[in-house]
Amino acid sequence: MRNRADFERYVEQRSARLLRTAYLLCRDWATAEDLLQTALARAWLAWRRVGDNPDPYVYRILTNTHASWWRRRSRAEVPAADLPDAAVADEADLVGARDAVRRAVDGLPPRQRAVIVLRYFADLPDTEIGEILGCSVATVRSQASRALAKLRVDPAARSATNLGSR
Repeated sequence: MRNRADFERYVEQRSARLLRTAYLLCRDWATAEDLLQTALARAWLAWRRVGDNPDPYVYRILTNTHASWWRRRSRAEVPAADLPDAAVADEADLVGARDAVRRAVDGLPPRQRAVIVLRYFADLPDTEIGEILGCSVATVRSQASRALAKLRVDPAARSATNLGSR
């Protein structure tokens, strides 16, 4: 049976990686911290029932909570004090390849983004991703395929990956 000390050890060991995963899902550090806090609170409530490997359970809480928040989020425009700069021909050269890839991944639908983050950042196998997201392995693979196809046609992502391979 799991106890408080097990949970505290888990949080100490995994919170940095879980926070980075939460950030990759929502693209905002403050929201990522809230997301992780919510996920850990929910994990604590079920901690005694969680199996030997709590990672899939906590990743599932992260992705489900993020999806729930995303669905509730207002789609209205947010007013800004300053207008954005005009588009630049090769934005990846200005802001760096990493930022361009992050923006491209940010443009994916939440489910596809979750699959890409869990597969390539968290380095989880498709079976575990399917368990976390509550879908079949075939769905994980099709979502990954669709996401990668979208990333291939995104000019910012293409130029960023070309820069990264030089």
